[in-house]
Amino acid sequence: MSTPKLVLASGSPRRAELLAAVGVTADVVRPTDVDETPRPGEAPATLVRRLAVAKARADARAGELRLAADTVVALDDAIFGKPTDADDARRMLRALSDTSHEVVSGVALFDVDQDRLDSVVVTTEVTFARLGGDEIERYLATSEPFGKAGAYAIQGRAALYVEQLKGSYSNVVGLPLHATWSLFRRLGYTLPLQG
Repeated sequence: MSTPKLVLASGSPRRAELLAAVGVTADVVRPTDVDETPRPGEAPATLVRRLAVAKARADARAGELRLAADTVVALDDAIFGKPTDADDARRMLRALSDTSHEVVSGVALFDVDQDRLDSVVVTTEVTFARLGGDEIERYLATSEPFGKAGAYAIQGRAALYVEQLKGSYSNVVGLPLHATWSLFRRLGYTLPLQG
């Protein structure tokens, strides 16, 4: 059996960087467009698994091994995706200030030719320090909150605000690497696929 092309079904540069850090380079990066709207009453873990599986299956082509992921921030019953604008980012950061929240990622791996799909959900608990209004405004001015679930990037300036982390750091960045490695193993592949 020949090794299929690894397709990263994500436009996230952070996911590509995390893979590259462990020696994995996707043959193709082809983001998929799926409706990411949560269903009424949908739990964060259910949402991210559903979206990761949908992205892995979308636009699937013969000879591909498709890796997809989706990440949200969850605080109590609220799900924070990517902020729509500065006001939305401000609202999220105020809510996360001086509290613990969960970063929940779903990862799916789809072997198109073998019609085999496996998925996993990983949760990491993150505790933020108290953020004053001026600190939130300075952070918003960096543009770092935009395009990131929960309006922050732990691998950037927001690392200053993290008092404690329980679980996978790479999950908070956007791709839980150990869980991803486990998915490849469960489908019979080893990492790195290249080099």
